[in-house]
Amino acid sequence: MTDAAPRLAAVAETLLGAPLPVRIRAWDASEAGPPGGPVLVLARRRALRRILWRPGELGLARAWVAGDLTVEGDLYALLDRVSGLLWERGPANPADAGAPAPAGPAALLRDPARRAALRELAALAGPWPPPAPPPEEAVRRGGPRHSRGRDRKAVSHHYDVGNDFYAHVLGPSMVYSCAYWSPGATLEQAQHDKLDLVCRKLGLEPGMRVLDVGCGWGALALHAARSYGVRVTGVTISAEQAGHARKRVAEEGLADRVEIRVQDYRDVGDGPYDAISSIGMAEHVGAARYRAYARALYALLRPGGRLLNHQIARRPEPDERAHRADPFIDAYVFPDGELSPLGTTVGELERAGFEVRDVEALREHYALTLRAWVARLEEHWEEAAALTSPGRARVWLLYMAASALGFEHNRLGVNQVLAVRPEDGGPSRMPLRTRTWGGGPASPA
Repeated sequence: MTDAAPRLAAVAETLLGAPLPVRIRAWDASEAGPPGGPVLVLARRRALRRILWRPGELGLARAWVAGDLTVEGDLYALLDRVSGLLWERGPANPADAGAPAPAGPAALLRDPARRAALRELAALAGPWPPPAPPPEEAVRRGGPRHSRGRDRKAVSHHYDVGNDFYAHVLGPSMVYSCAYWSPGATLEQAQHDKLDLVCRKLGLEPGMRVLDVGCGWGALALHAARSYGVRVTGVTISAEQAGHARKRVAEEGLADRVEIRVQDYRDVGDGPYDAISSIGMAEHVGAARYRAYARALYALLRPGGRLLNHQIARRPEPDERAHRADPFIDAYVFPDGELSPLGTTVGELERAGFEVRDVEALREHYALTLRAWVARLEEHWEEAAALTSPGRARVWLLYMAASALGFEHNRLGVNQVLAVRPEDGGPSRMPLRTRTWGGGPASPA
């Protein structure tokens, strides 16, 4: 058989009701679709069985992770062209909610031409049953959602894949959150500037006690202690992160000012702290537990103390009850991770008692950060794949590239929310012109 690609193109155009958006190359070396640009390569027939078994994003992702489906050329350009298949939840702008959506399974089966196309696709896919999911997929999760035990498993799935792997992707700073870019900055400079921005927003001064919730590999704790003379307690439930962070603390001679704990934020009981940072951690909390999270941080903060909550947000939907978790992200990247609209986050912080004083949107900054991480992963591909597995490396490549486009196209946002625990009588002790954020180091130490 040397005509698989033309047959697939005809099937795809029938099912999509539109021309094939990208060129495809099948396992028999045949090609079809518009010339020029990136090529979607179906290296093995079983890619079709994965897609048939789980139509949409998860089936495509499983084929990608297993290496059954690859891309030749610009991955970003290809993802842009097939974004309707990868982002299933409708238009980015709620005002466009009336726009046509891809036909669901029931509609496909009602249409005779599409039923025939599905039969043709099944014939091309080869014998069943469908292949097992690639091993990088999250194992079955036990226990109530966002219980301590289940959260530990979810965090371990994402973060405990090897510190050396993350070093290849993130660079020497080992900062795994949105950087703060200026023209011509390197990734390291942009991450330093983000850490310093957080410290200045928190108003850090020598001798303060700071709690870093979800401290990761310790970058913020180290920067705050080194550059601002504060004492920092960093908590994470990733053992590998904590081990790396403690090593960095010891190497820099900061053990008297930085303590790293393997501890759930719900178990921290040695407040009050003068300031609390939560950078890229709240996405793991869960919508049902977010108010409890906000109340826990409020209780740990002294009156007049500041909280800096740095968190990814999704766009609100016309009917929030219809929101569904991203199947690829949930299965392969952040099990049980949940994104909420910015307004929901601000509202929950206020209900917990905080006074929200500033919100800064960094959406474009995260797109730049993700593209920098993708470039590093591609540059160090052989080493990164050897440190984990080729499948795991493909997970991270797809997740980061698709996320970069999500931020660029305003499907995702990321925001720094600065909040204060009010003092009795109402003073916030905030500067009148908050966006100056005081002084602080201006260049990497």
